[in-house]
Amino acid sequence: MASTATTTGWLRGRVKAVPSGDSLVIIGSAKTELPPEKTITLSSLMAPKLARRGGIDEPFAWESREFLRKLCIGKEVTFRVDYTVPSIGREFGSVFLGDKNVALTVVSEGWAKVRDQGPQKAEASPYLAELLRLEEQAKTQSYGRWTKTPGAAEASIRDLPPSAIGDPSNFDAMSLLSANKGKPMEALVEQVRDGSTVRVYLLPTFQFVQVFMAGIQSPSMGRRPAVVETPAPTEIVSDETDGEVESSSSLTTAQRLAASTAVANEVLPDPYAKEAKHFTEIRVLNRDVRIVLEGVDKFSNLIGSVYYPDGDVAKDLALELVENGLAKYVEWSASMMEEDAKRRLKNAELQAKKDHLRIWINYVPPPSNSKAIRDDKFTGKVVEVVSGDCIVVADDSAPYGSPLAERRANLSSIRAPKIGNPRRDEKPAPYAREAKEYLRSRLIAKEFYVTMEYARKVSMTDGPAPPPPSSGTADSRIMDFGSVFLQSPLKTEVEDVVPTMTSSSHPEGVNVAEMVVARGFGTVIRHRDFEERSNFYDALLAAESRAMQGKRGIHSARESPVMHITDLLMAPAKKTKDFLPFLQRTKRQTAIVDYVLSGHRFKLLIPKATCAIAFSFSGVRCPGRDEPYADEAIAFMRRKILQRDVEVEIETVDRTGTYLGSLWESKTNMAAVLLEAGLAKLHPFFSTEKTVDGHLLIQAEENARKQRLKVWENYVEGKEPANGSASESTTKKEVLKVAVTEVLGGGKFYVQIVADQRVSSIQQQLSGLSLQDKPSVGFNPKKGDIVLAQFSADDSWNRAMVVNAPRGGSIASPKDEFEVFYIDYGNQETVIYSKLRPLDPSVSSAPGLAQLCSLAYIKVPGLEEDFGQEAAEYFSDCTLRSSKELMAMVEGRDTTGGKVKGQGTGTVLLVTLVDVEAETSINATMLQEGLARLERKKKFDTKERQSALDNLEEHQQKARQGRLNIWQYGDVESDEEEVPASRKGGRR
Repeated sequence: MASTATTTGWLRGRVKAVPSGDSLVIIGSAKTELPPEKTITLSSLMAPKLARRGGIDEPFAWESREFLRKLCIGKEVTFRVDYTVPSIGREFGSVFLGDKNVALTVVSEGWAKVRDQGPQKAEASPYLAELLRLEEQAKTQSYGRWTKTPGAAEASIRDLPPSAIGDPSNFDAMSLLSANKGKPMEALVEQVRDGSTVRVYLLPTFQFVQVFMAGIQSPSMGRRPAVVETPAPTEIVSDETDGEVESSSSLTTAQRLAASTAVANEVLPDPYAKEAKHFTEIRVLNRDVRIVLEGVDKFSNLIGSVYYPDGDVAKDLALELVENGLAKYVEWSASMMEEDAKRRLKNAELQAKKDHLRIWINYVPPPSNSKAIRDDKFTGKVVEVVSGDCIVVADDSAPYGSPLAERRANLSSIRAPKIGNPRRDEKPAPYAREAKEYLRSRLIAKEFYVTMEYARKVSMTDGPAPPPPSSGTADSRIMDFGSVFLQSPLKTEVEDVVPTMTSSSHPEGVNVAEMVVARGFGTVIRHRDFEERSNFYDALLAAESRAMQGKRGIHSARESPVMHITDLLMAPAKKTKDFLPFLQRTKRQTAIVDYVLSGHRFKLLIPKATCAIAFSFSGVRCPGRDEPYADEAIAFMRRKILQRDVEVEIETVDRTGTYLGSLWESKTNMAAVLLEAGLAKLHPFFSTEKTVDGHLLIQAEENARKQRLKVWENYVEGKEPANGSASESTTKKEVLKVAVTEVLGGGKFYVQIVADQRVSSIQQQLSGLSLQDKPSVGFNPKKGDIVLAQFSADDSWNRAMVVNAPRGGSIASPKDEFEVFYIDYGNQETVIYSKLRPLDPSVSSAPGLAQLCSLAYIKVPGLEEDFGQEAAEYFSDCTLRSSKELMAMVEGRDTTGGKVKGQGTGTVLLVTLVDVEAETSINATMLQEGLARLERKKKFDTKERQSALDNLEEHQQKARQGRLNIWQYGDVESDEEEVPASRKGGRR
């Protein structure tokens, strides 16, 4: 056999594999995906041969290979090629482990013999003499293969099972799985077929099996061209139909012939297949590993997990392949694994896709309806629990009523039962009330840390399939989701999550979403790939698993408790009066503030009486909805008592069905707190004898008045009665810059306040809406609902309240007519169903921008009276159809009017309307044109009113003298002023 001596210099590398007791596979140190490698046979040595297919080991072959494997595998070595034998394609060399010659060590331990030297001395090792000396020494000392122990040689030959010698016919995969499922099995990796498939010896039985890694699949290594009649018994043929693999031992004769034809053609490796195989080889080839069998496929192939040691840690090879973008997650084999292991693989694949690692380098993510929120963190107190998965957190550093004072936080990645909507006759889903009450009792008024994580476009109907992000319909809205952490939790709140706190521990506290899921009051959303999710998603899934195992809440077989609540808010006055004795029976009773209707009026739930009532502070009134400080009063009371446990004492019920009395939170009278903040006043006829803590209320109001807080900011000493409840005020009048939007006649009209920031905010929100061609399915507007309606004059879409709706249950036809009132402009008209759309509650809940006004101190004829039409036309020309700048000086407020068709509800501002450019009062102009007349003076008029009437008298006198319009037939004030003279009934 010819050989060639070499003068190759010394090289460095790492031992990748040890095929036998005298050979090593060494890879280079280059930091590349596929570094170069060499197979080096130790010069001048010959180790016993391991069994090949169908054979048996030579004596001491396994021990020889094991000695060299344990000595060198995975370690850095220095080597040199001494000579090559081209005829067999092998390189022989010297290998050093540190300063230790590996060949000398092997021979000295008796695990290899020195090869007999041929006539060509160039084939010998440079250390031949030392090798011969050590061999003689090992023989003398009976080391290794030179042992003289009787029967040692025979005992060293492994008793291989049939599958190890190429006969898998007796291999029973199911029996092996049944005996070892879930148990770690010691194994030695003998071959790596591809990145996710290994062939191993199971120790100590030496059963040779092929294991496919559960849950993953690496790129295929393809096939080399080889024409064979039948596949070798241990060859594997890929089954492309279902991702599983088929052993040739289970194939029919026809299938084997088809396979023999298939392998005749070369199939190139998939991209990154070699890299995946190399990744697996350098970690487990010829290494001791642990195999955990997970299952067997229909072709009796073993499916399992492979764990290899890395220092003191056992690493999951499948997980590392996926994390490095060298394998993909496959559901068919992952279904055999535990949920935690599956979740880790799926999360690892998702991250690899995001990072475009290797096989995912050209991956294009599918469109997503969620978007990450970065660096949005804040702390505050919970002021409201909306449902089991939504809370409102208040920032104490922000002023009351400011846009940032309260923020809604939807809990990331969970879904609680829907609480329902009573206005739409939607009943709460099972366990919805329990979920809300669970959070309310634990979270209200406590400190929280919130980290917002993502925003998502969701359907307003909360359907299972939200619209794609490009659709942008009026039936969708943007919601912000985040993780909320309860700071300084109680022991019971910690135990609600995990008794050991292992999965939910966080420096900021306990994860509220995990509390909900662990109690069985919510489920974890199964996000699609690339959908944003909670940063604590794994902990949520673990909590859900525990709740399901414990059959808690919605996971239990029991039905949710039924809660019957009598709602007295919309009940007739007689029914509320009938309930009064029951509510007065107990002096003080526990209640829950369910809603803040205004600064002094609330919706209360009284558990003991199983009813919900409208409750108001006795003798205390806050500014009306359209008055200064009204919103601040509401925000103040939301922060103080919303959803708190309080005590109430009912005194009486008024004619509207609102119960009056006193309310305490933590033994503090909240009416006194409201008065002391300067956000309310006492009633003019307030009596300390009828109201509990009456003296405290008077003192609180007095303190606010002295400090001129809020509603008292313009207070002048001596101009108000002692109790601060004057019916008239001599303080500076409020002046508003306005634009007239609708004229009703009779001196009444609607305006928008030009400087009101809400106008631009509402317009911006409406302009951002994209409307569908047709109303959404299930949209059924009822009387009182706030909707979008298309105004007939210019086809614009505006907020409107349904005044009248067709009778009956469902909408019969797109031509059904609805009478609507445009709450931002004051117009009213009838529109058909197809011109209506549902409106997001975040837009509909804002108060209407149209303010109803009436010209102060004068009476204008109604539209059905003489000169009523002319008066309305003249007023429209002066205001609605002109571009004049108008100022409204508020002379007073009329709260006596109820709901009037075409005029909405609420306070009517009595104003003097001024044309700024002409510096004239339109009130005076109407009098001067004979289109209005002065109100009569009254006995108890204030000086201010008397002065105003005197100033206007001269304008009316001019019209009277000129017999203009209403004065053309003489004095219209001759008798019975309040009975109008109609055209049908004649004039007086």
